Amino acid sequence: MVIPEERHEAVGKESGELAHVERWNNTLRQRLARFVRKTLSFSKSDEMHEVCLKLFLHRYNADVIRH
Repeated sequence: MVIPEERHEAVGKESGELAHVERWNNTLRQRLARFVRKTLSFSKSDEMHEVCLKLFLHRYNADVIRH
């Protein structure tokens, strides 16, 4: 639903693109535990989820630029 159907295409492991996407998913999951579990890192507020995601993206992109 996020990616328009005409732009969506499956890629195989040999392309190397899948590893990039999986690495991103793993980084997001590890750094934003609030999206995975309902214990210590859980926020009930959608607004707090959005703020934390934006902060994560800002920091992640700043790290990429610095290195």
